[in-house]
Amino acid sequence: MSDVTSAAAPTVAPIALAPGAGEALWFLGILVTVKSSAATTAGRVAVLEHLAPRGAGSPLHVHHREDEWFYVIEGELTFWVGGEVITAPAGAFVYGPREVPHTFVVSSDEARFLLVAEPAGFEDFVRALSEPAQELAIPPAATEPPDLDRLAALAAEHDIEILGPPGIPA
Repeated sequence: MSDVTSAAAPTVAPIALAPGAGEALWFLGILVTVKSSAATTAGRVAVLEHLAPRGAGSPLHVHHREDEWFYVIEGELTFWVGGEVITAPAGAFVYGPREVPHTFVVSSDEARFLLVAEPAGFEDFVRALSEPAQELAIPPAATEPPDLDRLAALAAEHDIEILGPPGIPA
């Protein structure tokens, strides 16, 4: 008879973070707090909390390695996933499977939302384009737009393909 207790033992430690806890980063005009990562979940899942101002979002892109989903906590986002426009108020859930082009934009004054990537690793892309947050607030507005060539090159290193500019396609 096998030892059921040891067979069912978790392979990673539990994670319990207080509100505001986690690695805080300023990422392209957004406060991102890493709640879990490849390092803390044995590569299983990355959970990133976002606090973003109106108009913040991502370029049109596709993930070749991970599935990505969003849960809106406060505010409202507008998504474009695989050609469909989705209005996502607080409480909404949006799933973007790998290989399906998508983008989003914050359509309220501010929005707080979770971005979850499975498997983990997306957080490394975020870190590569971020700086440590100076405070737990939306960063000051950038004086220059992001370097899109650098963004596309770093995205490619993480199996993310940039397909178009930020904003919802017409």
